[in-house]
Amino acid sequence: QVQLVESGGGLVQAGGSLGLSCVASGRTFSNYAMGWFRQAPGKEREFVVAINWSGGSTAYSDSVKGRFTISRDNAKNTVYLQMNSLKPEDSAVYYCAAKPSQLWRVPHGPLEYDYWGQGTQVTVSS
Repeated sequence: QVQLVESGGGLVQAGGSLGLSCVASGRTFSNYAMGWFRQAPGKEREFVVAINWSGGSTAYSDSVKGRFTISRDNAKNTVYLQMNSLKPEDSAVYYCAAKPSQLWRVPHGPLEYDYWGQGTQVTVSS
């Protein structure tokens, strides 16, 4: 079992930046691929970005490519999401997710992930 706790959400103006963190506990963090997903009201949960177990491989959705950056620190059991040039359409609850994997491939789909955090709200005002 892995427990995930996100932090760092909040309210920011369009064009601003926010950084999210997700701390994992319960298992060896470096055995897991980590992903960030988001869900806006009335919409399905969507893939944002993910990183493989070592940090050597990442994948971004087209909507955030060039603006968001994912990273991880296996010594601190933490994955980070730096969000720059935020837009109102980035507003959503952001979820951290974990999948046991030591493959190079980065999982994209929400059904591929086994563990989820409780989510943190990000609101971007226009």
